[in-house]
Amino acid sequence: MSGYDLSESPRIGGTIVWYYYICNRQVWLMTRGIEPDRRDDALILGRLIDEQSYRRDKHSVQLGDNRFDIVSNEQGVLVVGEIKKSSRSKEAARMQLAHYLYELQKKGLQAEGDLLFPQERYRERLILDEKITESLENAYKDIREIALSPKPPSLRKTRFCAKCAYKDWCWG
Repeated sequence: MSGYDLSESPRIGGTIVWYYYICNRQVWLMTRGIEPDRRDDALILGRLIDEQSYRRDKHSVQLGDNRFDIVSNEQGVLVVGEIKKSSRSKEAARMQLAHYLYELQKKGLQAEGDLLFPQERYRERLILDEKITESLENAYKDIREIALSPKPPSLRKTRFCAKCAYKDWCWG
């Protein structure tokens, strides 16, 4: 793989931002079009929870390289919701949602976000601010560097490895 060359800057969508906060190796794999194991139980469960939750809201709204889980209008405020099966990776989910809000802001749309953990009956509101925007800009820079690297980042065991849909690429 050392001969791999990206001809353009990687397209950064919400999923890559989420992976960045979980594992940089996943970022490297995804930017090369290497998909996680679609038969992975955790991925399947996540898709089911997404599909079965918050049915009254508009699901799977596409904007560029981003797909919002749900979009709603709450008393004139555009709200983007990100559904996760657990709060175990809450910081990564928060930054994924912040990325969506930032993308909307760049298009002239103001929105707020809701992190939604239906199995835990937990909801957290997110409003984009300068500190979060600065963190995103730094993450984008790092993501580009990771994507352009000829080799994947070194293996690093984390608490997420056991249930990772990419585990065969690292520990298989």
